[in-house]
Amino acid sequence: MPFPSPRAARLAGAAFLALAACQAQAADPIKVGFMLPYSGTYAALGTAIENGFKLYVQEQGGKLGGRDVEYFKVDDESNPAKGPENANRLIKRDKVDVVIGTVHSGVAMALAKAAKDSDTTLIVANAGADAITGPMCGPGIFRTSFTNWQPAYAMGPVAAGKGHKTAITVTWKYAAGDEAVAGFREGFEKSGGKVIKDLTVPFPNVEFQSVLTEIAASKPDMVFTFFAGGGAVKFVQDYAAAGLNKTIPLYGSGFLTDGTLQAQGDAAQGLLTTLHYADGLNTPRDQAFRADYSKAYKQTPDVYAVQGYDAAQLLQAGLKAVQGDVGKKADMRSAMRAATIDSPRGPFTLSAAGNPVQDIYLRKVEGLENKVVDVAVKKLADPARGCKL
Repeated sequence: MPFPSPRAARLAGAAFLALAACQAQAADPIKVGFMLPYSGTYAALGTAIENGFKLYVQEQGGKLGGRDVEYFKVDDESNPAKGPENANRLIKRDKVDVVIGTVHSGVAMALAKAAKDSDTTLIVANAGADAITGPMCGPGIFRTSFTNWQPAYAMGPVAAGKGHKTAITVTWKYAAGDEAVAGFREGFEKSGGKVIKDLTVPFPNVEFQSVLTEIAASKPDMVFTFFAGGGAVKFVQDYAAAGLNKTIPLYGSGFLTDGTLQAQGDAAQGLLTTLHYADGLNTPRDQAFRADYSKAYKQTPDVYAVQGYDAAQLLQAGLKAVQGDVGKKADMRSAMRAATIDSPRGPFTLSAAGNPVQDIYLRKVEGLENKVVDVAVKKLADPARGCKL
């Protein structure tokens, strides 16, 4: 039997090494980094996002794209000043393949810049900062949540349709609040209403007496507000304690009453909010998700859990397309951007900028649920102003 030529031997050796490298890569787990708040005002939100993500992975037998998943975690403390450092702990130190984060819009902006600079795939599972899928958009930047503009804009035509002509807005003075208020104003004024005053308090201040006094003196037809977490609890309670809920209806972006109803108690009953998820959707997909989440974590899922769950679904869509080969970034990202996500909220697609095109629901607080009343706006796409993709 003749010996192979030196060239043939070299080619065979190279092929063997390439195959071994591929097999080694396939055996390595996908590295997923969670940059989320695990302390402070938004701690419960970060935990819900992580729980939702892990629930979907568990449903896939603990794998995504046919590969095991290894998790890395950083508490971002909802501190924008620590954003770049925390992002780089995951990206440069832990060398994660994808980052899932975060809640606070200011932190998310720093995270998006770090991900873009390092060409790391980022799935934003909550923060609604418009710029992330606007001027900061990029081929590796995705969202499974919303822009601040989306749910707030949807409340505009709802409020105008109820006959309200004038409104005052109230929020923390930070990016998320500013953008939500701008979205509401656009939707409300397009529908014939007028915002007569914008009131703010410093983040994360929860002393609201001065703004409540100004609302009582101004007597608008309604108030639109954007708060979340502990701030949402305090504002709703203070608004009711001042007696304003009896004369000036309060409306909000849905984070006002999501994950906060137990603490808000009677003060929240009857409140109307707009959001991309609601209780009582009663679809088979949502019912299965709620049952599985409740069984796994002994609590009822909220919108944050849904956003985490869908982040895992979106990543799975990309990894399946490349058979788990995260090195094929362009192909993986193209598949993610083209995906239709079978979400508990209802199916959604992604815009060219990577943001969900989704139904926004009108919800009413009944007991401890944000019950769906109607679809406020169907398949609402954020305008992605400033995105160059």
